Amino acid sequence: MDAVVLVGGFGTRLRPLTLTRPKQMLPVVDRPMIEHVVGSLGQQGVTRAVLSLGYRPDAFEAAYPQRRCAGVELIYAVEPEPLDTAGAIGFAARKADVQDTFIAVNGDVINRFPLLDLLATHRRANAQATIALAPVADPSRYGVVVCDSDGRVRAFVEKPPADQAPSNQISVGIYALEPSALDSVPQGARASIEREVFPRLVGQGGMYAVSWDGFWVDAGTPEAYLEVQLALSDGGWVHPRAVIETDAFVSGSIVMKGAEVASGASVTDSALLPDATVGRGATVRRSIVGFGAKIGAGARLSDLTVVGDNAVIPPAAVLSGEPVPGAG
Repeated sequence: MDAVVLVGGFGTRLRPLTLTRPKQMLPVVDRPMIEHVVGSLGQQGVTRAVLSLGYRPDAFEAAYPQRRCAGVELIYAVEPEPLDTAGAIGFAARKADVQDTFIAVNGDVINRFPLLDLLATHRRANAQATIALAPVADPSRYGVVVCDSDGRVRAFVEKPPADQAPSNQISVGIYALEPSALDSVPQGARASIEREVFPRLVGQGGMYAVSWDGFWVDAGTPEAYLEVQLALSDGGWVHPRAVIETDAFVSGSIVMKGAEVASGASVTDSALLPDATVGRGATVRRSIVGFGAKIGAGARLSDLTVVGDNAVIPPAAVLSGEPVPGAG
């Protein structure tokens, strides 16, 4: 089975971490985000993953020169220009000559959704598109879906105001598609699957959905990036080649390869990316410290402060909820 994985975005919500690399190449615990996504697909029968690339395609090509990721064959489809979701999926599927039912996923959604359930409904209904749903408390940030009892989608409303949402079931960015579902999107054209393709399929009665209340995280924001790290590590993880001084305090955090936490420092509910250092007596709380960044002695970071690669935070600095550009 084939899958198209959308990884072409600029990752603006995760800046400054994504100024030098695509967000799917950011590490999540012990491996890049893309390996969690593709690995889950491979465990469920996907043998080819077509990466729909846009921003920094060289990062993926350099990381996987043999064109294999987590045991799955990779095909690179580099968009000539941003094509939005439907345009990108169609471009990638045509590039790989996909001829049969395939899976399409957003490359920043880490999940345990059972694809077999999605495919069973898709085939039973002879659907053009079948999408994965999940219930959320606030559906206004997502595509909201209303279904009949048999799973047929009656309405698809993209990001409605909170007080006008017709249900709490939202699309989580995992789809089973027929190649013909994208026939209305001209080759190379820019088009949104949520705003253009899905409403058309709903009108034709060819769109179904499967709801599942299980683990999934859209890891595209600093808050969610931290959330998925802690969820996948059962509350924290320290790489064997990280260095934490005996009188330092580390709790509920991810400390990656080569990172160092100095004497008297405290790191809680945070992520230290490879080779980051936290100086003597510094405090890092609910923040992200990028590759090779240095937090000066006595500095205090809190409330989703995101420090870019190789940035240097001066001693005793106080930062709360702000991005700090990297130093190149």
